[in-house]
Amino acid sequence: MSIAEELGSNDVDEATITLRGGEHNMPVRAGTMGPDVIDITSLYGRTGCFTYDPGFTSTASCESKITYIDGDKGILLYRGYPIDELAEHTTFLETAYLLLYGELPTKVQYDAFKLRITRHTMLHEQMNRFFSGFRRDAHPMAIMVGVVGALSAFYHDSIDIRDPWQREMASIRMIAKMPTIAAMAYKYSIGQPFVYPKNELDYSANFMRMCFAVPCEEYEIDPVLTRAMRRIFILHADHEQNASTSTVRLAGSSGANPFACISAGIACLWGPAHGGANEAALMMLEEIGSVSRIEEYVRRAKDKDDPFRLMGFGHRVYKNYDPRAKIMQKTCHEVLAAVGHQDDPILKVAMELEKIALSDEYFIEKKLYPNIDFYSGITLKALASPPTCFTVLFALARTVGWIAQWKEMIEDPSQRIGRPRQLYTGATERAFVPMDDRHA
Repeated sequence: MSIAEELGSNDVDEATITLRGGEHNMPVRAGTMGPDVIDITSLYGRTGCFTYDPGFTSTASCESKITYIDGDKGILLYRGYPIDELAEHTTFLETAYLLLYGELPTKVQYDAFKLRITRHTMLHEQMNRFFSGFRRDAHPMAIMVGVVGALSAFYHDSIDIRDPWQREMASIRMIAKMPTIAAMAYKYSIGQPFVYPKNELDYSANFMRMCFAVPCEEYEIDPVLTRAMRRIFILHADHEQNASTSTVRLAGSSGANPFACISAGIACLWGPAHGGANEAALMMLEEIGSVSRIEEYVRRAKDKDDPFRLMGFGHRVYKNYDPRAKIMQKTCHEVLAAVGHQDDPILKVAMELEKIALSDEYFIEKKLYPNIDFYSGITLKALASPPTCFTVLFALARTVGWIAQWKEMIEDPSQRIGRPRQLYTGATERAFVPMDDRHA
C-alpha cells in the first residue's frame, strides 16, 4: 500500500491509496495549525483493510479546538494562547474558564465563574466516611479513583449527559471538589483531621491550606508558594490527546456519566509512564546524590547495555525544549529560595545535568532536553508534598482539561462510540476437543 500523492502542500486535498491493483482517493483535511490528516473513515468499507498504528502515534483520534502542541518547535497553546503567558499572567480559574469556554473571561464572567466554583468546594458530608473505608496506607491515587467515581452516587442531578445544564453542573462540581478530595486523601494518609475549604481564599491557596493547615494553629499563606502551585496547576491543566485524556474521551463515548469518565482518566494517569514521571525524576536525582557522581551516571545513561535511564529528559511529543520546563525551572528556584533550600544538593545536581543535556552532543543528537517532570518533582518536594501525592496534584490540575475535552466530545455531532480495530495474529478457527480427548 502506498500514498501516491505528496502531502504537506496547502493545495493537496486528496491522497491516493493504491491497494491490490485498485486506487482509492481519501480526503486530506487541514487544521488551522499542524500537519494535515488523511481521512480514512471510509477505508474499511471501500477496501476491507484497517490501518495499523500501535499507540496511535500517527492517528488523529478526534477534532479539537482546545490545545495545540508543536513538538518540534517546543510550542504549547491553550485555545491559541502560549502556555508561558498564561502561567505568568492568569489565575488557574481564569485558565480553566478559557479551556472550558474558548475565550478568556471578562471581569464579570470571571467573578461569576469563581463564585460558582467557590460555592461547590465542599463534599457531601456522607462522603467523608468513604475515606475511613480505605486502609491508612492506601495510595492517595487509589482513594481519588474511588471517591471521584462515587460522586455519581451523590449528585444524581448532574449525570444525564444529554442535558446541557447537567453537563455544566457536573463540570463545575468536579473542578470545585477535586482540591477538597485531593487534600482529604493526603490528610487521611498522614492521620490528620480534614480541613474544610475556606471561601475567602483563591483556588491554589485554598488547596494548600486544606493540605497543610492543622486545627491547633492558624495557617499562614505564603504568596511565593501559592504562586508556584498556581503555575503547576496551569502548566498541567491540559496537554492535548495524551493517554489519560484519550481514556476520558473513550469512556465518555460510551455515554458513561462524567464522574465515571474522570475517574477513568485518574486511573490512567496513575501509570508511572504518564503521571508518575516527576516522582521518578526526583528519585533519580536523589540516587545520583551529588554533582561529583553525575559523570558516572551520564556515562551509564549513554551505555545501551546499562539499564539505567535519565528520567525527566526527552518527551514523547516535544523534540525541542519543553516550554513548560522553562517556567517550572524559574518556579523551582523561587520556591527553594523561599523555603531556604537554594543550596539544596538535589537542585545542584539538576542544574548540572541540565547544562550537560543542553551542550553534550549525545543529548543534543537524541534531543533529550529536560522536561517539566525534571523540575516539578524538586518543586513539589520543597512545597512539602510527599512523592505519593505528586500524581494527585497532576490529576487535580488535569481535571479541567479532561472536562473540557469531554464536553467538546459530547457536543460534537460526529461523535461515535470509540471502537479501535486490531491486527489479529492468533489461532485460526479450530474444532473443539472434549477434555477426555485432549493430550498434552
